[in-house]
Amino acid sequence: MTTIKSKYEGNLRTSSKHLRSGKEIITDAPVDNNGKGEAFSPTDLVAAALGTCMVTIMGIVAARENVEIEGLSWEITKIMNNQPRKIKEIIVDIRWEQPVDDEKLKQKLKNAAKTCPVALSLHPEIQQTLQFNF
Repeated sequence: MTTIKSKYEGNLRTSSKHLRSGKEIITDAPVDNNGKGEAFSPTDLVAAALGTCMVTIMGIVAARENVEIEGLSWEITKIMNNQPRKIKEIIVDIRWEQPVDDEKLKQKLKNAAKTCPVALSLHPEIQQTLQFNF
């Protein structure tokens, strides 16, 4: 069963629709690659997918532990190679203002992030740098 339908809109822009929810996303080529940079680039989506997947799996683990991680946030830095043009590194900086004193819980959350499906699916040449601030 098809999950996403996409089309090329012209001028290096695409649109994709998630069929179950009806939600739509647009991509643009980045300015440094002949685009307008008015939306996420395809490689931005890869980086965003990594961060959101990590935190989603952390949320599943936290729920099992009866811990609420609401308010947790993260920043992503994507670093590109030029020749060939591809993602070199994705840095995910996860922050949570609520201090976590339980070292076992901290380790479970970190392991959840490191083993999310997107992290496990990315090519091993893409460096995944994780910073946990909680």
